[in-house]
Formats: sequence, C-alpha cells, structure tokens
Amino acid sequence: MVFGWIKSKWAAVTNALAKTRSALSGKIRSLFGKKIDAQLLEDLEEILYEADLGVHVVRHLINRVKEELSKQPDMSVEHLLSHLERALLLEMADYNHTLSLSSSPTVILVVGANGSGKTTSIAKLTRLFLDQNKTVILGAADTFRAAAQEQLSVWADRLNVPLIRANYQADPAAVAYDTITAAKARSMDVVIVDTAGRLENKQHLLKELEKVKKSCQKAHESAPHEILMVLDATIGQNGVEQAKSFHAAVGLTGLILTKLDGSAKGGTAISIQKQIGIPIKFIGTGETIDSLAPFEKEKFVHALFFDTEEADG
Repeated sequence: MVFGWIKSKWAAVTNALAKTRSALSGKIRSLFGKKIDAQLLEDLEEILYEADLGVHVVRHLINRVKEELSKQPDMSVEHLLSHLERALLLEMADYNHTLSLSSSPTVILVVGANGSGKTTSIAKLTRLFLDQNKTVILGAADTFRAAAQEQLSVWADRLNVPLIRANYQADPAAVAYDTITAAKARSMDVVIVDTAGRLENKQHLLKELEKVKKSCQKAHESAPHEILMVLDATIGQNGVEQAKSFHAAVGLTGLILTKLDGSAKGGTAISIQKQIGIPIKFIGTGETIDSLAPFEKEKFVHALFFDTEEADG
C-alpha cells in the first residue's frame, strides 16, 4: 500500500521546512552580490554544515559547486540553488519509503528515545491507517513509564481503537505478544507496539528491545514487519548516533522524523540516510493529529531550497 502524496501534505512539508529553508537558501541568497572567491565558498560550506547535512555530503556538494562555478563563474543564485538541489538528490540513494503492509495483521514496532515524540507519532500513524479504512490495535509496551501508557491510552480513546496494556514495570515483551495475539483473534489489520526509550541505560534498553522483537516473532512468524524509529530533528547529528544504536539492536526498517517545524536542521534527514542507509518513511509537520506526511525525497529536497513547487528561475 502506498499513501498518496496530496497537495495539502506538500504544503505542510514546505511549511515544516521553513526554518531550514531560511537558514539554508536564505543565507545562500545573501552571499550573492559578493565576489565569488575562496571566502564565499567557505561561507557556503559553513551554511551547509549549519543545516546538518553532514561532513560527507557537504564535501561532495562543495566540490560540485566548484565544478559548476568553473563552467559558469557568473551563475545566478537560482542556478546555484537548483544545482545544489540536483546534487543533493544524487547523494540520496533510492530507498523504498513506503510501508510494508502485505501481512495481516501487519506488526509495526516503534522505537526511539524518550522525548522524541514517539507516542504522538504512533497516534498520527494510527490516524493515517484509519483514514485508509484499516483496523488498528495499539500495544503499550513502554511499561517503565506510567505516563507513556497513560498518554497512549488517551490517544487510543480519542481515536477509538483498542489498546493492550499491563501493570507498571510488567514485561514489555509479554505486552507485545498479547497485543499481536489479540489482533489475530480480532482479525485486525495493523498492530502498533510502543516501546521504552531510556537511553540513559542504553545496553539494558537495547537488550530489552531485542526481547520484544523476539516476542513479536513468536506471536506472528513474520513479525515485526516494520521497525520504525522516531527521531527528533532538533538534535541534529546526535540523532545519527541514536539511530546507529537502535539499528544495531533491532534492525530498523525506517524512520519517522519529528519536530522539523521547530528546527533549522532539516538536513539531518539526508545525513542519516547517507550514513546509515535507513529510509525515512514519514516526517512530522506540526502538532495536529493529521500532521504526518509520507516522505518523498524529491519534494523534500526541493522544499529545502524553494517555497514553491517550481524554482523561480
């Protein structure tokens, strides 16, 4: 199943990237009118770093800009921005950004550090499935934070979907197993299981997640079908290290990038895909329940530089 990209979602992504676009294309535009020399290129490099594109990507971009400037030393700023857009797309490999929903039920394990927007993202993802006429059941396997279970319970009530939960500090793997078992008994389409994200005790957390994953496999042979990490865009390159840890533990199949609207570090998305090879499946575009957009790299990269669907020049 592929979630369609509709006009309102494109506008939401453009708006969510406003801070990054201002810090990136806005500052690049301010460079022009100056003499194109080594200092200008150094300033351009700094701007690209500030957008959190990462060392490897920035070096490639600067080399490509130098090549283009050697051919067109009087290039316009619009030409430069379009050139950077094309160069960034070349840096991003082709990944499958859609969810795998061929199994019934489809089991989605959601991981991520506390404070990343994990529980809210689960609610937004649930809303997307409901809009597609899918039946959804939630599992509150973050049993180490009573607040997490309560928050998920509130969302389950609002969205009118069943929730499987247990007592505080109960075995999270057992919750995951019970949720999938209930989904099979009720012929549900989608299972979404929340998990703990206590990175201050990393090794214990990662072993716990491995156990939850194995429990999913016991309940449903091919599960989990997706393991999505929710990542806070505002933490920039630190998110790369977080993603590496979770990926090593459970094998991530995709990312949900949140809080883009509050960050000027939208380049994190490109840096993560380049360094780790994990596709971004969705991006959070705001606070409302429907502010979750499927990721499409061409539109995302374009919105880093331009606030309209077509470049101005």
